[in-house]
Amino acid sequence: MDISVDRIRRDIVAAEARIRPWIIETPLVSSPLGPLLKLENRQHTGSFKARGAINKILALAPSARTRGVVTASTGNHGAAVAHAARQVGVPARIVVSGGANPGKLAIIRSLGGRIEEHGTDSAEAEVFARSEGERLGIPYVSPYNDPDVIAGQGTIGIELVRQTDPVEEVYIALGGGGLLTGIAAQLKAVWPGVRIIGCSPENSAVMIASIGSGKILELESKPTLSDGTAGGIEPGAITFPLCRTLADDLVTVTEAEILSAMRRIRETHGFLVEGAAGVALAGYLRGGVPGRRAIVILCGGNVEPDVLD
Repeated sequence: MDISVDRIRRDIVAAEARIRPWIIETPLVSSPLGPLLKLENRQHTGSFKARGAINKILALAPSARTRGVVTASTGNHGAAVAHAARQVGVPARIVVSGGANPGKLAIIRSLGGRIEEHGTDSAEAEVFARSEGERLGIPYVSPYNDPDVIAGQGTIGIELVRQTDPVEEVYIALGGGGLLTGIAAQLKAVWPGVRIIGCSPENSAVMIASIGSGKILELESKPTLSDGTAGGIEPGAITFPLCRTLADDLVTVTEAEILSAMRRIRETHGFLVEGAAGVALAGYLRGGVPGRRAIVILCGGNVEPDVLD
C-alpha cells in the first residue's frame, strides 16, 4: 500500500486537532552547539512516540478500541502505546525482541503494558505482533508503518512552524521512518526550501541501505546505542517510498560519534538524551554548516545515566 505525501499532510492536520489535548507542545530551544533543539525528550513517556500512539488509538472505531491493542517495540513505542491505552482505558499487549533496553521495559510495565518476548530483531517482533492482532481481532499499532502513526509524529512539524521562522535543515533520526516522513511531509509544504537529513547509526542503517538499493533489504543489525532506531523494516512498509521521496540527504554515524553527542548535550544543557537523539545531533555535528539555520530533533530521553560514563 502506497500513501501519498498529500494524504499524509491531510492526516497530520486531522491528527493535530485530535491529539492536542493529549500531548505536550515540547520546547524548541537554541543551543551553543549550533542548531535549534526540539525537545521531544520532554514529551509524555520521554519520547515523540506518544504522538503517533495516541493518534492511532483515538482514530480507531470505539468498537475496535474496546478490545485493546497490540504492538511491537524495543521500548519507546511500547511505552507510548501503554500510556495511550491507559489514558483511554483499554489494555495493551507489547511484544519485544530479545535484548530490549531493560530501563525502557520497566517504563512499559509501570504504564500497565503487558510484555512478551518474541524473536531477536524488531522486524521479527513486528511480524509476530501483527499476526497476533489479526488472529485475535485486536488492532495492531505499528511503530511506524501506519498512516495514523506517521500523522501523529508529523504534528511535530506543525509545532515547529509555530515556534520558529523557516530553517534550512532538519536533522532527524531514521529507523523505520515514521518520524522523518511525518515531519518532512508537513515542513516541506510550508518551508519548501528546507532540507531533511535522515541520520542512522552505522551499526543499524537498514533504511539507508534499502534506499540505496531501491528495495527493502533484510540486514543484520549490530549492537548500537541507538536502540530506538535499530532493527529491520517490515516488508512493504509505506515509509520506504516516503523516505525516498522526502529525505534530501542520508548520513550514518559511528557509535563513538553518538556517545560524544549524548555527552555534549549533558555537558551543555544538563539533561540526558538517548542514543537515537544522539544520532541526529551527531549527524548535525558531522555535516552541519556554521551559520546555517538548522533544527535537530531530540527524539527521546530514556537512557540510563551510566551509559554516558
